[in-house]
Amino acid sequence: MLVISFARERYDELGDPVAAAVEAGFVRIRPVLMTALAMIIGMLPMSLGLGEGGEQNAPLGRAVIGGLIFATVATLMFVPVVFSMIHKKQGAKAAALPETKNAH
Repeated sequence: MLVISFARERYDELGDPVAAAVEAGFVRIRPVLMTALAMIIGMLPMSLGLGEGGEQNAPLGRAVIGGLIFATVATLMFVPVVFSMIHKKQGAKAAALPETKNAH
């Protein structure tokens, strides 16, 4: 969510969706990675199955860690790409709309 809101702010200032998405990805990489790493490190004891009955919770811990890794990569790579693609299409539609109005 923070990546998208930052990208929208930069898009309003720059007017280029690709530059806004790239800048948002680079600026927000540190907080996203810090949050994800804190959660992953917190889940490590659970995923190792230490202690009594720990082997029952270990698969859950591993699944959470895998989900966090996937979500982090998606946040930093996939979300900016989709943002730029959507805003490129919207920009192209907005640019084409005044031309059709002037033609009539």
